Amino acid sequence: MHRPELSIEFFPPQTPDGVDKLAATRAKLARLKPAFFSVTYGAGGSTRERTFATVREIAADGFEAAPHLSCIGSTREGIREILADYAAAGIRRIVALRGDLPSGVGDAGEFRYASELVEFIRTETGDRFRIEVAAYPEWHPQAKSPRDDLLAFKRKAEAGADSAITQYFYNFDAYLHFVSEVRAMGLDIPIVPGIMPIGSFSKLARFSDACGAEIPRWMRKKFEAYGDDAESIRAFGLDVVTELCERLLAAGAPGLHFYSMNQASLTTAICERLKLA
Repeated sequence: MHRPELSIEFFPPQTPDGVDKLAATRAKLARLKPAFFSVTYGAGGSTRERTFATVREIAADGFEAAPHLSCIGSTREGIREILADYAAAGIRRIVALRGDLPSGVGDAGEFRYASELVEFIRTETGDRFRIEVAAYPEWHPQAKSPRDDLLAFKRKAEAGADSAITQYFYNFDAYLHFVSEVRAMGLDIPIVPGIMPIGSFSKLARFSDACGAEIPRWMRKKFEAYGDDAESIRAFGLDVVTELCERLLAAGAPGLHFYSMNQASLTTAICERLKLA
């Protein structure tokens, strides 16, 4: 039986203590044999140096690193320099995103859409990088309509993206419907579901409200009923996310991309339940 490809996302730590903690987390998660670790990139490139430092550490440990690269607020020359740095460091994979402008900054820069960034990377570097892009099974919160969002995704694929990673979701049917819509447009690009383990319902609710990921009402009500019972919240969250992963893999999802929040325990527990550890 083919083992689905796993990938795991980190954010760049802000302190020396955070760097040490992430190194320990990465060592634990490396036992899952992920295809790559990705590293996020702050709005307007605000974490550029920390992202690059984290990527270098991952590569130095012998793992494939996939830095996120967002283009809003950037210039072509600035992106060209970053790509050259990553190429020199032996990086082979990029997660290309539109990104957001930092608060209070009004200049969107020389790129408006992720498809323009994908096209630029391909023009500048050919096939040097494998390019991952974002997908939104429940539609991007700023999209005018589902159709507009699908067309935006189509432009990214046609610009040269190799595969896609979705925003996290808990609605299995939303993923199936999105993949079906993409296939109906004649695109065969792999679409890897993004998985958010649940350790804290209050944190999950804040993240979800900000990014447009829906927490189904039945899940929300059950979490709310647990109140401050952290153990029950964690146990229920593990059950929900494990079952979602099982259904996704049974339906043919090509892999799973875990939003680890720089923690190892929940991702490891889910993979052990799935017999992927």
